[in-house]
Amino acid sequence: MPRRGQLSLPLVEAGVGVLLVFAVVSGFLLALPDQGVEHVQLDADARDTLAVLAADAPRHGDATRLAEVTRSPAAFEREAPALERRVTRILPGNVLFELRTPYGDVGYPPPSNVAFGASSRPTPYGRVTLRVWYA
Repeated sequence: MPRRGQLSLPLVEAGVGVLLVFAVVSGFLLALPDQGVEHVQLDADARDTLAVLAADAPRHGDATRLAEVTRSPAAFEREAPALERRVTRILPGNVLFELRTPYGDVGYPPPSNVAFGASSRPTPYGRVTLRVWYA
């Protein structure tokens, strides 16, 4: 009868343990971030920014800053640069935005390949929509 060699049981256990540890570490290192969390945060940023703008005092005598920029094309042209600076100060530094009003937009058009968050808010003169994304 031929002789057969056998692996020792501690050597097999050590090999299985190494593979298990490698699998767990790989799972943590290679896991993709959950895009849903990023999207929820961006929606919250957009919603909070519009809430701040809706509470801001107007610069030239309307109910709010948002109502002021949606009142007329002339009001939008006059207030657009200040509105863009204000939104830039409210949002985190790594977030870009596009604020759409009935008379024009401020900010940047969003790239087609990024996830963005959005929020809309009605004003007495039209709806304002803010889209934000990570730079």
